Amino acid sequence: MGVAVSDWRLARAVSQRGQLGVVSGTALDTVFVRRLQDGDPGGHLRRAAAAFPIRGVAADVMQRYYLPHGRPPGTRYRLLPLMRERLTRSREALIALAAFAEVWLAKEGHDGLVGLNLLTKVQIPTLPTLYGAMLADVDYVLMGAGIPKEIPGALDRLARHEPATLKLDIEGPAGQPDVLLSLDPRVLWDAVPAPLHRPRFLPIVSSHSLATLLARKASGRVDGFVIEGPVAGGHNAPPRGPLQLDDHGEPIYGERDVVDLDAIRALGLPFWLAGGTGHPAQLRTAQALGAAGVQVGTLFAWCEESGFAPGLKNEVLTLAVRGQLSVRTDPRASPTGYPFKVAQWPGAPDTTGRERVCDLGVLRMPYRMTDGRLGYRCAGEPEADYVRKGGALEDTVGRQCLCNGLTAAEGQPQIRRDGTPEPALVTSGDDLESVAGFLRGRSHYTAADVIDYLLDSAAH
Repeated sequence: MGVAVSDWRLARAVSQRGQLGVVSGTALDTVFVRRLQDGDPGGHLRRAAAAFPIRGVAADVMQRYYLPHGRPPGTRYRLLPLMRERLTRSREALIALAAFAEVWLAKEGHDGLVGLNLLTKVQIPTLPTLYGAMLADVDYVLMGAGIPKEIPGALDRLARHEPATLKLDIEGPAGQPDVLLSLDPRVLWDAVPAPLHRPRFLPIVSSHSLATLLARKASGRVDGFVIEGPVAGGHNAPPRGPLQLDDHGEPIYGERDVVDLDAIRALGLPFWLAGGTGHPAQLRTAQALGAAGVQVGTLFAWCEESGFAPGLKNEVLTLAVRGQLSVRTDPRASPTGYPFKVAQWPGAPDTTGRERVCDLGVLRMPYRMTDGRLGYRCAGEPEADYVRKGGALEDTVGRQCLCNGLTAAEGQPQIRRDGTPEPALVTSGDDLESVAGFLRGRSHYTAADVIDYLLDSAAH
């Protein structure tokens, strides 16, 4: 659902109703320090930070980023340094604190289950994010947009506070030495505590072959799968075979993209279906096919507790009732190369004409320079910069800055040099086009309304 849309408030609301509430782990460190710079309304982050068990981290972060009265109007957010393969100890601790706070707040005051969702392709912050979430006793970890084969073993080691590593994916010629991302939790502690609870691990996959690979060859225990179809919001797996586009310029998915559920069932692990499953009939169908349940995104994304900026949320729901919304699977928008769902409507913010600025860098890819060192580039950065780094100019065409656009959508737009705020980029599943039927005359609804709709209707 983008950046901080499924935040601690939404995950908490879902978890308290007996379901698995999941927080988004994408760009959590940026979201955390921007909330502090906005004054931390309600004091929630400060309350969570006070519970962070690694001594001295919270006080240091508060001293650097917390503004008691928030930013003056028109003031830019203070940025974090762009990440590289070797994180400083203070940056590791900040990432861990941000993940801890998000999970801790989602779990505060109840015993429901809470999960963490990460993008496999966003590698550099993964280990400290996992560790921080585990310090808050996260129950599940879900990961898609890649092949998270090394994650189960990393979870095993982090649970014991042992050093963990992940191989960094690097663009460039083969045959070069591997670069390992590493985290040694022991250096963060004065005295290493007792082992942590190891969360269950659910890869998000779009093919039975990938599920089979992970079940058999992952570095540790896989506890189930989320099987995601191409109508889900955010990044979608590309169609299998040569890319073909329809008359609207959207990828064409065919029979090869249908997951073989017989093969999934044969693995003997629980699975959940995702993408177009926000309907009672789809829940019944999924259970009849042997699924443990469904993962629902779009309906929850527009409920009161979600992280979308309130004004944007109201506008989208109003337009949904009028039938003036559409969702496009854009094959070019994401710098990652994955198709990406973009919500569109008359008067939507124009993210295609923004000045290209890469100052968050979440989706930057490492590449090997001619002298053997690592550089970082993103097809959404200024074209001249990308070409100077060895990228092809044609790869920049149509690319958008998801980092800034999605952060703006949840109410934290950066102020640009001309004084204007960063335009919001809204991602949503195809179900957004039919949300008017769910509203039934309402102008807003809660996460509890979604759960009641799915469970009560599915029972009849």
